[in-house]
Amino acid sequence: MMVYLVLIIPFFTVRIVKAKTNRVKEVLIAVAYVAAIEVFLRMTKAYLLYETGKYLVMYFIVIGLFYDGFKKKAFPYALYFLLLIPGILVTFENLSIDLNFRKAILFNISGPLTLSVVAIYTYGKSISFKDFLSVLNYIAYPLIAMTVYVFLYNPDLRDIITNTAANSAASGGYGPNQVATALGLGVFVLFSRLLIPYKLKTVHLLMMFFLAAMTYRGILTFSRGGLLAAVIMIVVFLGLFFFLTNLKTKATAVLKLLGVGGVLIFIWALSLAQTGGLIENRYTNKDALGREKGDITTGRVELATVEFEAFKTHPFFGVGVGRSKGYFVEELGIELPTHNEVSRMFSEHGLFGILALLILLIAPIANNPLGIKNIYFYPFLLFWFLTINHSAMRIAAPAVIYGLGLINITREKKTVIHRK
Repeated sequence: MMVYLVLIIPFFTVRIVKAKTNRVKEVLIAVAYVAAIEVFLRMTKAYLLYETGKYLVMYFIVIGLFYDGFKKKAFPYALYFLLLIPGILVTFENLSIDLNFRKAILFNISGPLTLSVVAIYTYGKSISFKDFLSVLNYIAYPLIAMTVYVFLYNPDLRDIITNTAANSAASGGYGPNQVATALGLGVFVLFSRLLIPYKLKTVHLLMMFFLAAMTYRGILTFSRGGLLAAVIMIVVFLGLFFFLTNLKTKATAVLKLLGVGGVLIFIWALSLAQTGGLIENRYTNKDALGREKGDITTGRVELATVEFEAFKTHPFFGVGVGRSKGYFVEELGIELPTHNEVSRMFSEHGLFGILALLILLIAPIANNPLGIKNIYFYPFLLFWFLTINHSAMRIAAPAVIYGLGLINITREKKTVIHRK
């Protein structure tokens, strides 16, 4: 896989540089592919640095900016990152000799920086609906490969699932939170293609098979955040789809949804059988013995509470980038990175972090309040927000998907040929 990673860089670089009329599409394909394959690369230890995925996304975006530039109206996303600089300076001021700069600062700031760079590039850019679907395909392909790998990694689930905790062995030997997030994104993308079908019937049927496979393996990670985010995105997408389409398309969609319902019942029944009923306990917040758990968030509320306490202590500039972990050690006696990007922005950046978050929420909606420029606008915005609330910005996907939501989708005009 390390060789594969090395080949990705020149492959997409050449495609972007050689593109003459459709460079935006090529840049988006490159960053979408990297964001989708990042978890798979980490899973197989195929990375130079842990944050390689984010650095690659920024590398391709910088090439795009060199050729295409950016819109002046994208300045809010530059301001967003500028507001985070005071938090970096606070950390610099308190950086002890034993702290590594990359681990202390770059690890925590690389996600916001990626989002800022991607959003500056994509804001105001337009591509055709056909090209946008191609970008979505490049999200689906690596996630399909990862799904196959997860199946092959451990085919016998009964030996590894003994409780209701998130299970790394059932997630390809890697962090179930990140794997479930990636699979949840794949579930949404392929579900949207159920309603917007592939032209070739055989390809469409194959993709729907992988939709079912991703859903099944996503459930079996025992990490709920990724699939719950996918469900919410699907509900919103359905609302937009039924609002924007004609009666015939709606009727076809209803028939497809009935079929989806039957497949979901089968997948859930199979999951129950494979886990001895433990998956039901997981989703109803019970332990392996069926007892109700006290905290449905598996400790995330406690971590967020400590971060809000840190905000109260340092309300203006925050405690500094990467320094909330020290508060977890002091208050809870545990050394963990934050799980919640929202509470991290409060604790580590203070008032400046709040303003930065408001920019990310207000700027896209102010430009596209009805979401009519991109049917994926609200689902993608939701993916970003829901993901950063349970997995912070540990992977590049939230930043890239946020940026894709800003793209304006245009419809190709049909050419009319007049004959005598």
